[in-house]
Amino acid sequence: MLELRNITKAVGGETHIHPTSLVLERGSLNVLLGPTLSGKTTLMRLMAGLDRPTSGSVWFDGKDVTGQRVQDRSVAMVYQQFINYPALTVYENIASPLRLKRTDAADIDREVREAADLLKLTPYLDRTPLNLSGGQQQRTALARAIVKRASLVLLDEPLANLDYKLREELREELPRLFAEAGAIFVYATTEPSEALLLGGNTATLSKGRITQFGPTIDVYRRPVDLLTARTFADPPLNTIAVVKQDGRFIIEGVPVLPVPAHLSAMADGPATVAFQPHHLALTGSGENTAALSVRTAISEIAGSESFVHVEFAGTRWVMLVPGIHNIEPDSDITVHVDTRHLMAFDEAGRSVGGPAG
Repeated sequence: MLELRNITKAVGGETHIHPTSLVLERGSLNVLLGPTLSGKTTLMRLMAGLDRPTSGSVWFDGKDVTGQRVQDRSVAMVYQQFINYPALTVYENIASPLRLKRTDAADIDREVREAADLLKLTPYLDRTPLNLSGGQQQRTALARAIVKRASLVLLDEPLANLDYKLREELREELPRLFAEAGAIFVYATTEPSEALLLGGNTATLSKGRITQFGPTIDVYRRPVDLLTARTFADPPLNTIAVVKQDGRFIIEGVPVLPVPAHLSAMADGPATVAFQPHHLALTGSGENTAALSVRTAISEIAGSESFVHVEFAGTRWVMLVPGIHNIEPDSDITVHVDTRHLMAFDEAGRSVGGPAG
């Protein structure tokens, strides 16, 4: 078990990590989700022992390891900016942690070849890293982390340089490999969709603070505050400032949305209502949908999906809909909100109710 006990990190008078406590269990998959400069890499370096916290302590399996060198810990870390030994072949790069452990030659060969097969590196085992593509070099670094069989595995946006098919395969395979070994698996990403695909637990980060930690699907569906909801939305979360009054959400005295049953207990008064882009649709019917008249701003076609940007009551929203929809700008259209998925937040940004489902 890895425990961060009220750790902070300041550099040159600037706080990079605010007081943070976190417990990660063995065999668990944990995602650090946040935008660039939110503190993900700094937090991982503190976990690994590459940096020492300004205050607080780091514990592993009941032992204070705050001052322990990274070389003396059972840690493997892979960055988006891959690091390999340039003078060694791919085979020797992967084998290097096993040779340090003085592992038997036959076992080294078996483990290197198994990792190389998983990461599609078998044809390149005799090459040096400088004769590989960026994706192949990243896979070499990942293979080395796999054979190390560390107790703590830290992957900092490790799949960014890989092609789509291999990314999808490894998102499924890597967590299983490390969980079976009983390792604590920590994976940093800027992409909410990647966190959802990985599952496990997610910690959302913003400006050096963990805003929420828990099972990934719970953090996504029931964020504790508006900041967390925005962190876990891509495309950006749709929001609008309203006043709750007499069972309706009102803007400037005009009712715009019904208050759904799961938000009926919230107090009357100012609030922010929010929903994900895929909960806004071009068609809809039934008691759980509300029709709104909007004006289109721009349509973006992305393969089999379209992003339709619309304006409502002075607010810009984005709608993510399946299919190709090239709607002319400044068109007046009707869209439909699935009210079962509405979230509401008070004036301080705290959640006062999440989706019904």
